[in-house]
Amino acid sequence: MKFPAKTTRKIAIFRALQLGDLLCSVPAFRALRHAYPDAEITLLGLPWAATFCERFSHYIDRFIHFPGYTGLPEQPIDIAGWKRFEIQMRAEPFDLILQMQGNGSIVNDMLETLHAGPVAGFHSAGNHRKGDLFLEYPTGISEIRRHLLMLENLGIPGNGTDLEFPVRESEMQHLRKSTSFLLDSDYVCVHPGSRGSWRQWPPSYFACIADLCAGKGYRVVVTGTKEEAAITSQVVALMEYPALDLTGKTGLGEIAQLIKESRLLVSNCTGVSHIAAATRTPSIVISMDGEPERWGPLNTTLHKTIDWLRDPDMDKVLDCLEVFLPVAKFTVYP
Repeated sequence: MKFPAKTTRKIAIFRALQLGDLLCSVPAFRALRHAYPDAEITLLGLPWAATFCERFSHYIDRFIHFPGYTGLPEQPIDIAGWKRFEIQMRAEPFDLILQMQGNGSIVNDMLETLHAGPVAGFHSAGNHRKGDLFLEYPTGISEIRRHLLMLENLGIPGNGTDLEFPVRESEMQHLRKSTSFLLDSDYVCVHPGSRGSWRQWPPSYFACIADLCAGKGYRVVVTGTKEEAAITSQVVALMEYPALDLTGKTGLGEIAQLIKESRLLVSNCTGVSHIAAATRTPSIVISMDGEPERWGPLNTTLHKTIDWLRDPDMDKVLDCLEVFLPVAKFTVYP
């Protein structure tokens, strides 16, 4: 390895992005922990990711809030927060800083100006670095494999491509108490929301698929965050069959357990699609971002990704439904 385990005691990962982005990085986090079992690994991320680090504490030891930076769209820059972040990073230099944010534009310069330790990761036209710590940013491949390639460039071997999503016992118990009527029943999860309306399949299409699932005898559970209530309520209103609307009523762990116990997930290409990949729940994923090869689940037998921008064919969705969903053994609806 280019950074030997004996002398690499503190590692920082810069990935200040959302849930799906971080879940796709879990195989890389796992490989990193396997290669550096005794190192302290710190995630530099958005505020919400503090809870992600708690959930994945077997891979991530610490969390440092990244306060934003000029040119990065995920959050507005907090000038005072940036000053504190700068001071903190320089006060505790790292043996390795992994740039897992993107192709290196803006971010490589930003991390190097911190003078907090050697930076390694991706670079691309306009921000190339000398030496062998940077890899040309690959396109047209899975986000999962992209970061494993980056680690391989540093001599860090991969440790599988499987995703993970640990659920706490307390979360499972909370779900049991709040949805006890779902126990031992066949149900399908429909998740019509996503971050950004441009990535959302129309509510009428979700309602159509949900009704088909209900017609096969499955209970339909609609999930989403409270911020997604407008779109989930549209789906429920457009359905002919009744649905259980759990929008805003479950935390992330409860949603993960709900997906794990469901017969099928139907969603946009968003964070929950990666949870279904982690729980090995069959899924139909509608890709509206034009990058199905990047964000679609790797197991194409268990998960079907429909590239709706290139091929908006409802028959393909219906064909997937027939493959994944036989008529329910115990019919819920008359």
